[in-house]
Amino acid sequence: MAGRLAGKVAAITGSASGFGEAAARLFVAEGARVALGDIQTDRGREIAAELGDAARFIECDVSREEQVAALVNLATDSFGQLDVMYNNAGIVGARGPIDQIPAPEWGFTIDVLLHGTFYGMKHAARVMKPRRTGSIISMASTAGVIGGLGPHAYAAAKHAVVGLTKNAGAELCRFGIRVNCIAPHSMATPMVAMAHLGDPEDIDGVTAELTERSPLAGRPGLAADVANAALWLASDESGYTNGHCLTTDAGVTTGSKAEDAPYSELLPMIREAGRTGL
Repeated sequence: MAGRLAGKVAAITGSASGFGEAAARLFVAEGARVALGDIQTDRGREIAAELGDAARFIECDVSREEQVAALVNLATDSFGQLDVMYNNAGIVGARGPIDQIPAPEWGFTIDVLLHGTFYGMKHAARVMKPRRTGSIISMASTAGVIGGLGPHAYAAAKHAVVGLTKNAGAELCRFGIRVNCIAPHSMATPMVAMAHLGDPEDIDGVTAELTERSPLAGRPGLAADVANAALWLASDESGYTNGHCLTTDAGVTTGSKAEDAPYSELLPMIREAGRTGL
């Protein structure tokens, strides 16, 4: 199906690599016009130039509210409206034991991952409410759904993104605005390559590693998987979905594992008083 975003305008933070770049390219291919924001200015401008008249770029540090507001304004000034806000920008942030994390690193992580998402929701709502339509999509994580999957500040921020998504969805639905988030797990992106291998350029290496760890045999998580989830949430196909956290995790949050399941072979039924069988 082509043209799933025909006539729509989207703003995407963190659009110069990873999920954001994949979404920008996919959204334009599906008929959208896009306003792109990132702190990687050279790469961001290159992507916008490749996408042609359907794209505009602006420097955007999501920890600064005025820059997020400027990205939203770029979309409306350039294309006349904003239909989709994709709060994608993110970092791994502070890492380490809870008793050793420096407060400034904690604060910076929360600024990017949570405050940046809040600013995106706030300014998207500002321009969407008068039109009584829109889709706001934010990046959560499986680390925001269950414990033990990410650093403390990252997990705290992503849990907060899930909660903010539900709360904002409950408020903005009366204006025809849907608010949802995506929770991926261990995807082959530059950020994950840096966290796992110390090299953000080693996408092939991290893809091979994630293939071995994936609950879905031979299938790693890819940036395209998240971009496709964002496409669905951005499109009218998800028109009755609101306040939802959509996982792209091969079932990790529901118990799927790469190793054998606990009952991978037939065993005698256990019944009362230690008896077995029927």
